[in-house]
Amino acid sequence: MRPLRPFAALLVLPLLVITGCSDGGGGSKTASSPSPTSAASPQAVPTPVPSASPMPTVSGMAGQKADITLPSGRPSGKFVVSTVSEGTGATVRTSDWVTIDYTAKDWTTGKAVPSSYDKGQKPQLYQAGTGQLIPAFDASVVGRKVGSRVLVVAPPAAAFGSKGSTALGVGPDDTLVFVVDILQSVPQNTVLTGHSVPPPAGMPQVKDNGRKAATITVPKGQAPPTTLKSAVLIKGTGPKVTSGQTIVAQYTGALWSTGANFDSSWDHGGATAFQIGTGQVIKGWDQGLVGQTVGSRVLLVIPPSLGYGDQAQDKIPAKSTLVFVIDILQAV
Repeated sequence: MRPLRPFAALLVLPLLVITGCSDGGGGSKTASSPSPTSAASPQAVPTPVPSASPMPTVSGMAGQKADITLPSGRPSGKFVVSTVSEGTGATVRTSDWVTIDYTAKDWTTGKAVPSSYDKGQKPQLYQAGTGQLIPAFDASVVGRKVGSRVLVVAPPAAAFGSKGSTALGVGPDDTLVFVVDILQSVPQNTVLTGHSVPPPAGMPQVKDNGRKAATITVPKGQAPPTTLKSAVLIKGTGPKVTSGQTIVAQYTGALWSTGANFDSSWDHGGATAFQIGTGQVIKGWDQGLVGQTVGSRVLLVIPPSLGYGDQAQDKIPAKSTLVFVIDILQAV
């Protein structure tokens, strides 16, 4: 089964602008949207080529906002994806959760387009090659290494199509230029590693089953706690999760009452993305995961008041105490 809402993959894009073009206004998504939208251009997306004439030039160091210089000639109309500098990290595969920074320019008008490097913005997190974003982003990172800087020339069919994006100031039939910095890639089948410690006395026990749902054993004959309980089973060395970030996580959930698993990320493909600290997931997740470090395995026991309360949810009866094991793989 898919994760139960509000555990659905509520991927909230930092700029809210580079999903599909079907609405004519940038296809922006809000926090209430259950999932991202694929680019809905009526034009066939051309096959990417490594070069065309004329070509923009790029200067500046990877990891910093790029300086894009446009040539005097008109765009060739080709969809160009060219590696400016190759990284040394893992190769990005289809469905990996990839994190990028990017700089953008409208070749047709010569104007800058909002960038993840702009003040108040942050890197973009999405699943590579799955149709969630415009083709300029969706497919251009697949097959390239983490740490790479990539130049993308996107004709309308690989960007916002004939409707453009009023939110970005991109007109109909505009060609866009992107410089993409690939920061990180997390495969869906990622398994957390690290030194594991047993849960404290009175907490459920956890058996790690690799690329399968964890086994959670609830203490027999013990009343469930009435307040949120948490324990860090593996202490990650990454940065702390902050409110408003999107995390990529593996998780398994079980009922305190029966010990039966009701959901796991492993049951529907693996690692899933959730926004934390903003009410997009149950309160027990928001309270229990903000402040934890990336790379951690966290055990949460969530009372009904911080879960689904009096409302039943599919396999979860009303007034259920929930137990979760959550591996935090990334936070953006």
